[in-house]
Amino acid sequence: MRNVTLLEIFTHPIAQKYLTRSGVAHAISVAYHALRLSKQFNVNPDLATKAALLHDIGHYEWYTDGQWDYEKYKKNDIHAIKGAERAHKLLIRLGENPQHAKEIALAILLHTDSYLPEGELQKRPLQTVVRLADEADEEPGGNHHYRHIDHHQAIKQIKRLDEKVEKTLKVTHFKRLG
Repeated sequence: MRNVTLLEIFTHPIAQKYLTRSGVAHAISVAYHALRLSKQFNVNPDLATKAALLHDIGHYEWYTDGQWDYEKYKKNDIHAIKGAERAHKLLIRLGENPQHAKEIALAILLHTDSYLPEGELQKRPLQTVVRLADEADEEPGGNHHYRHIDHHQAIKQIKRLDEKVEKTLKVTHFKRLG
């Protein structure tokens, strides 16, 4: 049973503020990729889609002389750290299962290694799903963050994704949490 739906997350003012900053179309697309990948990796689709939807809510806007500075972003950004914190707080506030909120936050924290020191981390399947889903939607120069989607279309896609997650949960049993 799901404590919180994607629609409840998406329509919350905090999510709206930060998803708008990092790209709603990108967030929704990554969530759809995560649903597909969750089946391949035997990961709970509810956790995968929530982590994917929220994976970039920690973005800070890096500008130089009023223009987006992609190189400055790549060099200085730690959005995964801030995003994990924001997502955890939001999910707990909405009534998400605390263990699920933690797993989602960890997947957000580890969806990119741009801020980590050199070396490999052993990632759990949920963390891998979110990373791969994000990579599947990337465009050169960070342009994936600037695709636009009408708010009503976004709501429609989120509702459809919620339905797909519910359907998948009814027919699938998972060996592990994430």
